[in-house]
Amino acid sequence: MARTPSNMLALNTKAPDFFLPDTNANDTKTFADIKGEKGTLIIFICNHCPYVIHVIDEIVKIANDYRVQGIGIAAISSNDVIQYPQDHPDLMREFAFNNKIEFPYLYDQTQQVAKSYDAACTPDFYLFNSSDLLIYRGQLDDSRPQNGIPVSGSDLRNAIDSLLYNRSINPNQKPSLGCNIKWT
Repeated sequence: MARTPSNMLALNTKAPDFFLPDTNANDTKTFADIKGEKGTLIIFICNHCPYVIHVIDEIVKIANDYRVQGIGIAAISSNDVIQYPQDHPDLMREFAFNNKIEFPYLYDQTQQVAKSYDAACTPDFYLFNSSDLLIYRGQLDDSRPQNGIPVSGSDLRNAIDSLLYNRSINPNQKPSLGCNIKWT
């Protein structure tokens, strides 16, 4: 497992659009389909990454806590499924079911969406405001597999709360850290 940090896409970047299959719903979704009234969270994950597995329960809690408050949420897997068959769309559906992921889990077969977001690792988090401008990209929290720090989601939760309650968001954000995206 390579420890790869986020690339930290520039704040105020307009959300790149996409048209991707949703493995949870057997249809396709665009950014507009995912968009929440108050903001949108896009998360790059995959099925096999130990960093994702370490935090998936908190990601699901965050989704459940904030979807009802007007935050749209989707996860995207962009890994090469030829070299990493455990990330195949059929197994994405199974991963979503087993982890109670009720939000869209999208498959980026061409990896063009990951490139447009400058995604580098799993998990990688992107929070956009209601105008679709990037206001947070960074880590979930300081917890990593085997570092002994409990998973809290504190960094991402603080950013979402700041968006919802019109507080300023600190532009000095810590990059996420995880497995590199498996490029073709």
